[in-house]
Amino acid sequence: MFSSSKGHDQGSRTEKSLWRRLRRALKLDLTYDLNELFRRHTAIDEELLEEIETLLITSDVGVDVTTKIVDQLNQRLTKNQLSDTKAVREALREDMIAILRPVAHPLVLPPRDQGPFVLLMVGVNGSGKTTTIGKLAARFKQQGLSVMLAAGDTFRAAAVEQLQEWGQRNEVPVVAQHSGADSAAVIFDALHSARARGIDVLIADTAGRLHTHSGLMEELKKVRRVISKQISQAPHETLLVIDAVTGQNAMNQAKKFHDEVGVTGIVMSKLDGSAKGGIVFSVSGELGLPIRFLGIGEGIDDLRDFDAAEFVDALLGG
Repeated sequence: MFSSSKGHDQGSRTEKSLWRRLRRALKLDLTYDLNELFRRHTAIDEELLEEIETLLITSDVGVDVTTKIVDQLNQRLTKNQLSDTKAVREALREDMIAILRPVAHPLVLPPRDQGPFVLLMVGVNGSGKTTTIGKLAARFKQQGLSVMLAAGDTFRAAAVEQLQEWGQRNEVPVVAQHSGADSAAVIFDALHSARARGIDVLIADTAGRLHTHSGLMEELKKVRRVISKQISQAPHETLLVIDAVTGQNAMNQAKKFHDEVGVTGIVMSKLDGSAKGGIVFSVSGELGLPIRFLGIGEGIDDLRDFDAAEFVDALLGG
């Protein structure tokens, strides 16, 4: 069902543009500060590595991941493998890519014989879930797939209307009920409709909720149970949308959502509005969850597959 290559040419044409946008989005303090740091230090010594350590921590890379990176740099220094700042930068690049590569797994929809591929979207308030859904819908349509949206966020003001706007923009159907309706019931109806109409992909929105709100987390569990009763292995993907601007606070969110509902992939949103990009390393190093997509803008095409080397090169400035 999902073997179509429609949209490949369009994707190829926009690849360079997206790369440039990612580079612009990640022209952050880390790049400038590293350049300044290497300008000031002529000696490659422990003092330089200590300043790199501070710089990484303040860029939201996280203490544990930073310690790992700096320990590896120290080992290279001990072995006389760091002769100049160029060697330090390249070593830093290699170690950062090595941390991210195991979680760089873009979402690939497997062949399916029956029923839609079900994506359940979760996250805290304001993380960018609904916008991400709109971008995903456009992406799947470009691949030649039929898409349906389920307006499971029945509590936030205008949430249904916002999703319906994305549906109109992408020319995909949206299943919705009245404000305050039971979220599980809305998604149940959408899944029933998607199966009846032979839809390829169903994307289900849910209300934003704080990871500390046990009652709302239980509601998410109910939604998952309702979905799995109709299709035993669904939802096939549970995507957690994380706002990159929140920095290390996002780690607590991710851990709780994963514990409660079994997150299978991460979307890192709003990188274009963040002063730091290091949180990606914390998510990778501490959780090990696949990072599926990066959101680098509000446009419908501003969602790209996560690539470890590309991200690090953008972060380090080349």
